[in-house]
Formats: sequence, C-alpha cells, structure tokens
Amino acid sequence: MATIGDFDPLNATIPATKVEITVSCRNLLDRDTFSKSDPTDLPLFFQFGRTEVIDNTLNPDFVRKFILDYFFEERQNLKFDLYDVDSKSTNLSKHDFLGQACCTLGEVVGSLGGRMEKALGGIPGKKCGTIVVKAEELSNCRESVMMQFCGNKLDKKDFFGKSDPFLVFYRSNEDGTFTICHKTEVVKNTLNPVWQAFKISVRALCNGDYDRYGVFCTGIGSHDFIGEFSTSYRELSRGQSQFNVYEVINPKKKGKKKKYLNSGTVSIHFSCYILASVCNPAQPTSLHYMNPYQLNTYAMALKAVGDIIQDYDSDKMFPALGFGAKLPPDGRISHEFALNGNPQNPYCNGIDGVMEAYYQSLKSVQLYGPTNFSPVINHVARYAASVKDGSQYFILLIITDGVISDMAQTKESIVNAASLPMSIIIVGVGPAEFDAMIELDGDEVRISSRGRYAERDIVQFVPFRDYIDRTGNHILSMARLAKDVLAEIPDQFLSYMRTRGIKPTGLLPLQAFPVRMSLSFTLCLSMPG
Repeated sequence: MATIGDFDPLNATIPATKVEITVSCRNLLDRDTFSKSDPTDLPLFFQFGRTEVIDNTLNPDFVRKFILDYFFEERQNLKFDLYDVDSKSTNLSKHDFLGQACCTLGEVVGSLGGRMEKALGGIPGKKCGTIVVKAEELSNCRESVMMQFCGNKLDKKDFFGKSDPFLVFYRSNEDGTFTICHKTEVVKNTLNPVWQAFKISVRALCNGDYDRYGVFCTGIGSHDFIGEFSTSYRELSRGQSQFNVYEVINPKKKGKKKKYLNSGTVSIHFSCYILASVCNPAQPTSLHYMNPYQLNTYAMALKAVGDIIQDYDSDKMFPALGFGAKLPPDGRISHEFALNGNPQNPYCNGIDGVMEAYYQSLKSVQLYGPTNFSPVINHVARYAASVKDGSQYFILLIITDGVISDMAQTKESIVNAASLPMSIIIVGVGPAEFDAMIELDGDEVRISSRGRYAERDIVQFVPFRDYIDRTGNHILSMARLAKDVLAEIPDQFLSYMRTRGIKPTGLLPLQAFPVRMSLSFTLCLSMPG
C-alpha cells in the first residue's frame, strides 16, 4: 500500500507535472507455509491507494499504478507497506506484514532513470527483500484503444493437459528497463487462446509515444514462460492484418535448439481507436479544433460574451491570457501566458483582436495540463487591489472545459478577490460534468476557504451547452448565453459599491454602472481542453 504524508494541498505550489508510480518487489519474505506470499502494496501516511493482489510469488510486478502530482519545491513523503493477503478481508491487521520502505517522491524522480531500489525493513532480524519504485512523467495524451489478441499453436506446458496462457504487456523505458502496463486473464487448457477484448489508454500503453516499442510475454497459470514478441502502438493500431501476426520466441529454447522456429504466434484480433485526444487542435474531437468553416465552441463562447462586454469597456483593449500550455522555445509550462505572445503587452484590440490572438496561439503553443485557475484569478486581483475608489471595476471571463487541478487554491483566490472590485464569469464548454464550476459559483453555498467565507458572491457560471439552439441558429445561442452570463454583474458591482459607501453618479444600460467608472475585462481561455 502506498501512503502520503506531510503534504498540505492548500499551501502547495502549482504542480509542474503528473507522474506515474510503478511498484515491483524482489525476494520478499515468505510468510506462507505451503505456498509463496500473495503480496499487495499499500500507500503512504494517509492511504493513497492499493495495488492488486498477486498470488503465489516473491517477486511481484504490480500492474496498478499510482498517479501523483509532482511538486518540485515540496517534500512529498511516501511510505510503502507490503502485506501477504490470504483472505478477502480489507482489514490489513488480519494479514501478514511483509515489510516497509519510506522515501520522498523527489528521491524517486531524481534517481537515475526515475528508478529507485530500496531495501524493505520493518521486521527485526529479517531480510525483507527490496522494493523497486519507478516514476515517469505522464504525457497529456487522452486517447484510448480497444484491442483483442489471440494465440495460435502455443507451446504445451502442462504435463497432463495443454497450457493455461495469459499475456503480459511491458512498455520500454529510456534506461533499457521495462514497465508492466497490462495483464490479460488466463485462458484455461488451450494452445489457441482468444483473450477477452480490453480497453487501455494509450498513455498507459506507451505514454503517448506511438513508436515506443513494447514487449509482450506469454506465460501460463503457474507463471512458466512461453515466449515473447515486441511491437509498437503504431503497428498495433493497424488492426488485424498479416503485419500484426507475431512469432512468440523463447530465447532459451532458441539458443539450445538449432531447428527452433517459434513457440507459436500471437495476432491482434481487432484494434478499435475509441477516444481521440482532445489536446490536439488539429483533431476534430478537440474543443479547440480549428475548423475552417465554423467557430469551435471556445470561439463561439468568447465571441458571444465578448461582443456584448466590449460595449462597456472603456478603451476596447482586452488583456487576453491562456492557461495550461507549453510555450516555445523551451517548452515551459505556463498558467497565465499572453495569447498574443507579448507578456509585456498582452492587450488585444477588441474581441476580433482576441479571436485572432487565440487562433495564432493554437499554432504556436502545445496544449498541456494541469489546469490551474488560481494564477489567472490572482493576476487580475493584483490589478483590482490597486483601485479602491470605485473608479474601475474588473471583470475576468474564463472559458474552460471544466477540468480544474487546483481547486483548493482557486477557492482561496476567489475568497480573497471577493473583497476587491472584480467579478468572475466562467463559461463551461464541452460535454464534461461541471460540478466544480457550480461549487465555485456559490449560488447555493457561499464559497469558503480555510473556514473563511467570501465577502460577496463574485462568480457567475454558465454551461455553454445549455444555450445551443437545436435549429442550429448560433446567433440566437450566443445572444441567450451573453444575456445570462452578464445577468449577475450589475448586482455584484452594486454590492461592492454599497459596502464601500461609493455612490454611482449615473446609469449605463447595464442598470447601475457609474458613468465615470472604467470597466476592464480580462479574457482567459483554458487551453488543455
């Protein structure tokens, strides 16, 4: 079991990346009388997760992974506990303890090849074996594939029967090692197995690198080795064909027998690409897809609200920011970058200028997670904090697919901003569930952070899909969206003015804005979607 300690998510810095933790063990202490141990690994000081149980082995390679946010500046303590699980009870005290290892995530990431090997301890006077912990940065690839494999004329391994074969998939690593990524079920008593179809993410299979090769090993129920073959996801994605029939080779048998050909073959029964990555704006499934014939959903939402709010902006110059992308030339991850590429002057001339900068940015940056809201909120809050006389009011428009990686920090940023002359409009695009955005809206429960409640409601959230006109009239859709998006702004503005004792000197079409007040709109687009 893996556990995590001494980590405060409210005070944590923004994670630079997500890492995948893979666990293996070697030469575990044998606590079973008539068989080998059946180990399971458990996480850190608060339980983060458990691996599967692997029967009857002292050298387990666990398939189940742990996905962690990696904070370079934080000390992230990890503890791994190993247990011999001999019953279905989830209570660990009822199972034999096999050993323990402690380290930090930084130790694992900083080890050569991201691979750390450490002795297990925790049982006085006993050698408990070793644990191997490997960390790999995860790509932002969101593709998945459905595959099915079948074997033909595999070697007979059972004395009284045939074989009970299964497949194990390993992806290669840069240091020449391999990481287990999938294991099929065992098919009993056959030399021609057809394994069940399974869905796997391309990130798990090859971490988004289509040409990274993997080794596929065949064995039988008692873990006798039949043979292996290697291929890449790019080859597998071709599906069933003469090119996707692989000879299963047992190196030891090949070295001993001159006439050895193979230990059977494995072929891909079918391969079905089922979920395209939404990270690439060149893909039609991306919310940022640059369709030459119509606006994508981000652009539609931006133009719908922008065409209205620009009438109330004092100079029609909008600072436009993106968040969640790798920037050229060094691939630095940014959560508040200028869409026009000029951090010293991120202003765009009108909504048309913002649209142009948005499309140009899609051609130059690499969309990338995580999706952090707090940096852009804090960005606008810094400007709002300098205005205390009511002469300026700041409105932040965020267009997002609903994914948020820094919920705790975002809540704190909103609570802090609630005392400033600013409002936040969030427009959700795409098919995701927007539970987090609804929580930030605070219509039902006032948003709070660390026991401190927001002084006033400053967030308005609307999902764009609720405004799609079924007849295809996008102009009507955008008009309805803009109306509801801006509906709460006058009351939010007035609540700020009243609590500060500032009296409006005149009226504008938005019901109650003082004539001499300058409205400043900042537009921010979430880029990972």
